[in-house]
This record gives sequence, C-alpha cells and structure tokens, in this order.
Amino acid sequence: MAATEFLIRVLLRTIRYPQKVSDEMDEATRKRMQQRAELLSREMSRLLQELEQRSQEESGVSWGAPLFAALQQWLFWAIAGVLVLLFGLWWCLRKRRREPDSRSGEERSSIHREQVEEAEEEEEDSDDADFLGRFFEEHIQWPVQDLATECLVVKDLVGDLLRVFQVLLSNSFFPVLQPAIGVGSAFEGWSPHEDDAVYRLLVPLQAPRGHAFHLELGTAGEMPARNSCIRVELVCTCTRERLAGEMLCFLHHPEEELRRNQDPSLLCTLCTGSYLDVRKTARWFHQLVKAAWLVLPHLSKYRLTLLPSSRSCKFQVTKDDNKSLVVEMVFGVQQGNSDIFLSSQATEDIFTPSTMWSESCAVAEVKFFSHMARKVPHDSFHLKCLQLCARVLVGTGFSTYTLKTVVMHLLTTIPVSGWRRRHFLLRLQDIMQYLRCCLEEKRLDHFFLGNERVPEKIVLPPAFQTAKPLNLFQRLAQDPPTQAEALREFVELRDRLTRLLIYGY
Repeated sequence: MAATEFLIRVLLRTIRYPQKVSDEMDEATRKRMQQRAELLSREMSRLLQELEQRSQEESGVSWGAPLFAALQQWLFWAIAGVLVLLFGLWWCLRKRRREPDSRSGEERSSIHREQVEEAEEEEEDSDDADFLGRFFEEHIQWPVQDLATECLVVKDLVGDLLRVFQVLLSNSFFPVLQPAIGVGSAFEGWSPHEDDAVYRLLVPLQAPRGHAFHLELGTAGEMPARNSCIRVELVCTCTRERLAGEMLCFLHHPEEELRRNQDPSLLCTLCTGSYLDVRKTARWFHQLVKAAWLVLPHLSKYRLTLLPSSRSCKFQVTKDDNKSLVVEMVFGVQQGNSDIFLSSQATEDIFTPSTMWSESCAVAEVKFFSHMARKVPHDSFHLKCLQLCARVLVGTGFSTYTLKTVVMHLLTTIPVSGWRRRHFLLRLQDIMQYLRCCLEEKRLDHFFLGNERVPEKIVLPPAFQTAKPLNLFQRLAQDPPTQAEALREFVELRDRLTRLLIYGY
C-alpha cells in the first residue's frame, strides 16, 4: 500500500507542480506535453487491450497466487495512473493558455521563493490526494437520486399510514404497530440498485391486550437463527376487566359470550395454530394500506400500486411527475430491548413456511452506519466506496451483504480520518484486497457475532456477544470448486471496477 500511495503522489506532483518555463519556451513545452499525452494515450489503449484479453482468457490458464495478485494490483493502478496523468496534462495545457506569466524568475527574490516552496511542501501531500479524490468524484457518474430526501418522504408517508392504522385498530386484538424503522441500503445512505432503490422499513409488532408473544429461536447453535417462530399465548385479563371493564378475558369467559360481545383474538385472525403467520400478516397489511389511502386526502397526489409480496407489504407510489418510489414494509418482533428482531423478510431458502421468521440484524446495521456517519469527517467517502463496489457486483456470485460486511469490518479497523475523499483510491484498494484475502482464506466473519469492535451504542442479545465468530464463507471451505469459481469472479469484479474508474460509468 505504501508503494501505491507513493506512486499516486509522484503522479500528482507531476500534474500539479510542473516545471516553470519562460515565455520563449512555452511553445516547445506545449509540444512536448502534447507528445507525452499521445504516448500516455497509446499506453492506456495497450493496457485496456491487455485487460480485455485477460478477461476473455479461458479459465485453464493458471497463475501463481503471488504473481497473480501482483499483476492485478499493477494493472489496476497503472491504468488509474495513466488516466490521472492524461487529465492532468490537459489541465496544465489549459491553464497555461489562460494564465499569462506575470512574473519572471528574476522578479522573485530567493527568500520569497524559498518561503513559497516550503509552504507548497507542507500542503502538497494533502492537496495532491484531495485533487485526485475530487477528480474521481466529478469523473464518475453517480446515481442521481437524493436518498436522504426521498427517505424522509417515505418515512413521513409511512408514518401517516401507521397513524391511520392505529385509529382503525384501536379496539381490536390485532398486533399493536410501533413507529417504523428505516432499514436497508437506502436508509444506510447508499443503494446497490442505482436509481431503482427500494425503501424498506421495519414495523415492530407488539402483542395486543390479552396476548403475549414468545420467541422460539431456530435450530440450537444456529446464529442468526433463520427458522424461528413467534408463539402467541392468551393471558388472563380478569383483573383488568374488573378494574376497567374494558374487555372480556379470553381464558375465563364462555366462547359464546366472547363471540357475541368481543372481537376475535389474534389466534383466530393472523395465526396458524398457535404461531403468528407471516403471509396472513402481509395480506392484512395490504388491506390496511388500501383502506388508509382512501382516508388521507393529501395522498391523492400519489398513485398507489400494490406489488405482489407474500412476506411483506410492498407498493409503488407514483407522483404527478411520474417519478416512482418503491416502498416495502416488513414486520418484526424485537428480542428483548436489543436491536435484533425476528423479521418477516424472506431468507435465502427456496421455500419458507409461513410461520417461520428469521433473526434479522437490519436495525443494528442501520444504527451502525448512522453511528459511523457521526464519527467520520464531513467529506468521508465510505458510502461512495460501498456504492461504487456494489455497482459492479451485478451478474456475479457476490452479494451486496458480503460487500457491506467487508466495509463494516474496515470501518472499525481503519481510523475514521482515513476515509476522506483524498483516500478514495486507497480505500477501494483495501476493500478489494480484504475481499481477496477472505476468498483465499475461505473465511469472512459475520460482523455482529462475537465481534469486540461492534460499537457500544448497538445493543445485541447476550448470545450474540458471547458467540464464536460465524464464517459467512463456510461453503468455500466445504467446496473447493466453489472457491475457485469465486476467485475467478473476483478477477472479473476487479476488472469491472477498473473500467468504471476509467470511463466513469
């Protein structure tokens, strides 16, 4: 990494501090710079051709691991360096044409020259790197959506819906809905889907009067537990009934009296047997959204389209300008007072029974990124690094969750001051290098299990804190062909990232 940083600084020193020349030599210098630019252009074309040829080679060609890693790193930074030099040469030529030389070497005293050189020496490292980061910030075509603004719009809209729900359900025995929590990439400040972000919110559910929720976690030792259940139990309300007369006890009143004088219990509406049913809950939410939309006049400016989803309430909102937002409400029950929930969100399993809920870290993840946003410098590029890397994942076997896990680990190991705009290329290199090492070692630890670096502000269940680290790459250790395929896909991933840095899209 030190060699890489040195290369970047040498390249930028050439760009930002070209040798001063007199007016008589300007034309000759301009010609030399144009010749240099043409040479660099030819070199860049050769590197790109080499990149294309190597990406099309058959997988039978085998490189030694050290040589292969060195070739990858050299090619990545060679192309990035040529790109920066081309831009810098163009910038210098343009500046020379616009700015007349108002001073000759004789007009500046030697003392003044030494002072200027000392000041430049002190600031050049910071300015050089910031110049490079600013160039890539402007060169790359970033998604045009304003995630922060649209997240606020979605939260206000869902908040209005939930307030209507609470009025409609005030005297019922359906789950008690708590304020929604924005989760997922959009609310973390980045989106892997470019301009088609899905705005996901988790709606916490609490047991209604006369009921209690009991969380039955999945297979012993499995964390996070995927096959968990929420058992619904009726509890005695006779004391409350005598004091307030507000409801009949489901346990101690005759069924006929209950059927005649009181709404049915949750066991009779959204449960299968004694367990809360995800699919029934999703259908119930869809019905609530349609009903609430009709009683909120200010929502008439939006066009509602309900989208198919068996384990969540998903809908599309279209504004008058035909701009659409996709909103997904998932449901969850909190584990104690922690940031871990049993969630309705679908798992990787092909078929998940309707009474199965999965242990979700989505709230903990969004709290982590919110915590880091308060700690990093104002010009931090950690989310742009994540956004850029996620863009090149399409069509590979890597998930955005794998990439996000890598970035979360790096955010807690690299000082927060090292994520500024000026460190953009170095942090991209760290992300790629960390992922490659995990693939070679066949190990990537889950961020929230047995990790002492998790910020204290994130509340985890005791079992998470004492658990052994969970290897997300366990399948690679069990299946060598899968690891070999993952390493080949990593090569394609790195090539894509290189092309994105060069072309900007």
